[in-house]
Amino acid sequence: MFYNLQTQDKKDRYINLLKRVGALSNLFSESEIPYLYYRAAENIFCISFNADNHSRSDTAVDAGKDGLGIGIKTFLNNNGKTFQKIAEFNKNRKDYIKLVDKPELLAYAVSELRNKRMEFAKSAHELSNFIYHCVTRESKKFVLFEEPMEFINTEKITVTEANERSIYFKDGETEYNFNLSKSTLFKRFITKDAFDFEVPVLEDPYSYLEQLTGIMEGQLEYQKVYLPLYSVNSDGENYVPEKSGLNQWNASGRPRNEREVYIKIPLWIHREFPNFFPPIDRVFNLKLPNSDILSAKVCQQGGKALMSNPNKALGEWLIDKVLKIKPGSIVTYDTLKEVGVDTVEIRKINDESYEIDFKKLGTFDEFEKSKRK
Repeated sequence: MFYNLQTQDKKDRYINLLKRVGALSNLFSESEIPYLYYRAAENIFCISFNADNHSRSDTAVDAGKDGLGIGIKTFLNNNGKTFQKIAEFNKNRKDYIKLVDKPELLAYAVSELRNKRMEFAKSAHELSNFIYHCVTRESKKFVLFEEPMEFINTEKITVTEANERSIYFKDGETEYNFNLSKSTLFKRFITKDAFDFEVPVLEDPYSYLEQLTGIMEGQLEYQKVYLPLYSVNSDGENYVPEKSGLNQWNASGRPRNEREVYIKIPLWIHREFPNFFPPIDRVFNLKLPNSDILSAKVCQQGGKALMSNPNKALGEWLIDKVLKIKPGSIVTYDTLKEVGVDTVEIRKINDESYEIDFKKLGTFDEFEKSKRK
């Protein structure tokens, strides 16, 4: 697996950072079990092992390293055989709710959704394999173990239990539980081949914090906005226009490459964040989730389009590699629902450099409600 193949200095740094964060547990709890916030676990892992942090992308993995996709989990160890959340399908509920009285078909449908999320992560981040890296928590210590992250084998699904709240099923060896009310898929994790270490928890972390000196000033947090991969019709329904956006190649007029696309920039984004994007037609670098860099610019009247240069470069990545749509095929909102994303996050590093990543269904809608005046 991943951890055992790392150099000792990287493993030492990782353990040391986990211990230091765990030492502050009494800030949050009086339990003997150290506390570890899941975002802290993800960030510590990526910092320690120089891994790409994909936790912001809302795909099936939290980190990537040398073609390996890594899901980072932290939870209470309990009996070492606990179900833990691995996916949520709230936005897909209407697609499978009709199958609630057919447990086998429901298990199959949910498994297909999970597999498509993993396939999307594989394409978006150019991954070849997947694992789970788990940090479980027990009294006064952390426990590390890893196991493969597998696609669900839909040919071997058997339902072991079903009721009005949940269905339990297996695909051979692995056990799953799908909670209907929460639209959440759980997997049973079995702690084995584990490595544990003690976490000395500070009795009075507040006194420790008061002793810290050397407050750093001047650090600039990156700015970010969210952009939709869809439009909204007069009935308030999401759709992907057939002749613009992800289907710009299908527009009337001049001949176009079948991979020509753009990402829409709503006008209110420019109004609320006037200095976020460069002026129209000024070229900047756009770093993709797989670390490739495209030449990009804001185009069209009112700066309504984020495009690459050449135009087809964005489509070659987004259509060919990520969505895996045959060139010349219409992208629909159902296409986006299947992979669980309909939004991209654009992060501004400086005026010449930006980053793009994927966000889950509904992210832009929430962003617009919170930011639009």
